[in-house]
Amino acid sequence: MASRIYTTTGDDGTTGLFHGGRVSKADAVVDAYGAVDELTAALGVARAGCDDADLATTILDLQRELFVVGADLATHPERRDRLEAGTSRVDAGMVTRLERLIDAELEVRPLRPVFLVPGSTPTEAALDLARTVARRAERLVVGAAERGAFVSDDVRRYLNRLSDLLFVLARRAAGGADEPTSRH
Repeated sequence: MASRIYTTTGDDGTTGLFHGGRVSKADAVVDAYGAVDELTAALGVARAGCDDADLATTILDLQRELFVVGADLATHPERRDRLEAGTSRVDAGMVTRLERLIDAELEVRPLRPVFLVPGSTPTEAALDLARTVARRAERLVVGAAERGAFVSDDVRRYLNRLSDLLFVLARRAAGGADEPTSRH
């Protein structure tokens, strides 16, 4: 028998959690990990058009880490003890790695003290779009926590650092292009 992608279990408006349990598809945490999934796809667009092999590898690494973020968010709160650091649970080391990547990029390309208009190169534009999705995911994660959902501090910190990293990676992807500023 051929495998099927549909299960029909979500026809009632619920979705399954990692390690069991079901919640509404409109649950705040589902919105949050949905935005993380969207972010993973947006980074795929950036990677698909990236001519810089090292940058493409960094983007792929980030996409893989976002699966960890998604698993962390999508886990039944009472079964978090089953998660593994760096595999299905975000840990402080993942946040530290992002900080090191940001610092390394800023050593090579210090930030300009102006607002930049995205669109200098396709990869830069895709990374800036991914940055905005990361910020939305972060807002949704904070909102879910404020509504009483369990969200780990490491997930919040990771998404915050990730959006910063995506900003500096977008500047890298712009290369030598004279990025337009928000003012003439």
